[in-house]
Amino acid sequence: MRTFKYIWRYKWYIILATIALIISIWLDLKNPVLIKDMIDKVIIGGQKELMSKILYSILIIAISRAVLGYIKEFTFDYYSTKVNRDIKVDLFNHIQTLPYSYFDGMNTGELMSRMTEDVENIWRVAAFGLSLFIENTIYFVITIPILFKINFKLSIVCLIPMPFIAWCATKLEDEIDDNYEKISDQAALMNTTAQENIAGVRLVKAFAREKYEILKFLDMNKKNYKLNMKQNKIVAKYFPLIEFLSNSSVVMMVTIGGISVIKGNMSVGTLVAFNSYLWMMIWPMRMIGWLTNMMGQAKASAKKISKIFDTVPEIKDCDNPISLEKIDGHIVFDNVSFKYNEEYVLKNINIDVKPGTTVAIMGATGSGKSSLINLIGRFYDVTEGKILVNGHDVKTLKLNDLRKRIATVSQDTFLFSDTVAENVKLGKEDASFEEVKKACSEACADDFIEELSDGYDSIIGERGIGLSGGQKQRISIARALIKDADVLILDDSTSALDMETEYSLLKNIYSRDKKATTFIIAHRISAVKNADEIIFLQDGSIAERGNHEELLKKKGKYYEIYCQQFKDFEDIESEVV
Repeated sequence: MRTFKYIWRYKWYIILATIALIISIWLDLKNPVLIKDMIDKVIIGGQKELMSKILYSILIIAISRAVLGYIKEFTFDYYSTKVNRDIKVDLFNHIQTLPYSYFDGMNTGELMSRMTEDVENIWRVAAFGLSLFIENTIYFVITIPILFKINFKLSIVCLIPMPFIAWCATKLEDEIDDNYEKISDQAALMNTTAQENIAGVRLVKAFAREKYEILKFLDMNKKNYKLNMKQNKIVAKYFPLIEFLSNSSVVMMVTIGGISVIKGNMSVGTLVAFNSYLWMMIWPMRMIGWLTNMMGQAKASAKKISKIFDTVPEIKDCDNPISLEKIDGHIVFDNVSFKYNEEYVLKNINIDVKPGTTVAIMGATGSGKSSLINLIGRFYDVTEGKILVNGHDVKTLKLNDLRKRIATVSQDTFLFSDTVAENVKLGKEDASFEEVKKACSEACADDFIEELSDGYDSIIGERGIGLSGGQKQRISIARALIKDADVLILDDSTSALDMETEYSLLKNIYSRDKKATTFIIAHRISAVKNADEIIFLQDGSIAERGNHEELLKKKGKYYEIYCQQFKDFEDIESEVV
């Protein structure tokens, strides 16, 4: 139904193409009559004066059908291309609205299959399937009464196989529909595997896992081969039968019609005309199998696409959301708890972050650090409690405005295959070169960027291939700094930097003209010790909190980490003393 809505948008194109098609068919129906007259009146009857008139008529029909055929083909192709475009645009736009949680359980390969192969299947039906369906339906409906008018008894005999052909087409559609869904799922799995292996080819080579990955892909390819062979067997089971039944009509027509001509009950021209009209009816029946196969694929693809469209974004604007042009940076976690997959990740979190202050978050892996900061921009929604920004519950704020005022550097550094400058300008589309350079300087990235072959115009490889981990992190930080946001979130984004670069970078952030409210997630004491407040999470709860000196005096978890990281330094210091 959803696919039909896309097609119906361009109904006037379909109507225009159908009118051209109907006129073309009407002209085509004149040909058998002209051929009949040519045989009976000119060749057998000797009325040579009619020959030029008949030939001119056939020529005019041929030219007219060519022009009308062009209009039909162009119009169907034009509208179907628009349908293809609209589905892809709407599907892409809808995917952009889906929350983090959707992508946690969805792989890239499957989404790519839906955006490409499945949409292309629908496009084929819109471009060719609908055209052929309309054309063959008209031919079938019109030629049956014409055949009965020419010779009733002969028509009855020739139509005997038709119900059996219809039964074969129905069975073919049922079996193909079920099998193609499996083929579509397997293709998505193969795309995912191929995408992951190509993206991670360096890791595969580093661990000498080429043979394992080849065998894994070969196994998937075998499953895909078996499913496609099953579909081929389904087609092979019904197509020849449809061909046989349709050809049996021709055999019966030639046999019985030939006898009628011999007995003088029918003219040769009439039999030839009957044969032409019969083929106009047989071709639609033959096309049933091909159309059924195409429709089965499109039907399965439409289900897959509809499943994505039917996924309702859990996180969206409320009715009459509050629009904020600026955030003062005052953020409050009011007894916040958060569940993921029915398990508590965060429990009873209470934090009051004053404007312009820096809060550092530490804790073991899986303690809920990233989950905590992801709640601020509503990438996930709290299960219990609430988060206040500017005194408003984030659920009441306009989502786009909220996220525009927050700059995030995630622990998974992602760079696009584009220039360094364009990657940085992702944070501010209309940024000048001076702004880009300033942001890179604050992120301690300008030195290595200028050493690249084309400087800021150097093309970065896919996901930042060709750059070190620290270089990628600094470009990501520059991308966040150029946004000049009210809230800055650094999620373990200095882990690949040496301590000297990290110190310079954080110093630049703290001394910026505009002091944003900053959240820093880190594992190193050097990255958090200057924060206004340090929060140590353990099993989703706040185990310790305070500034650097206060936490050292408590001699708790933070103190233990401090001792581990600075043990060698303290040993050297004591030896010197």
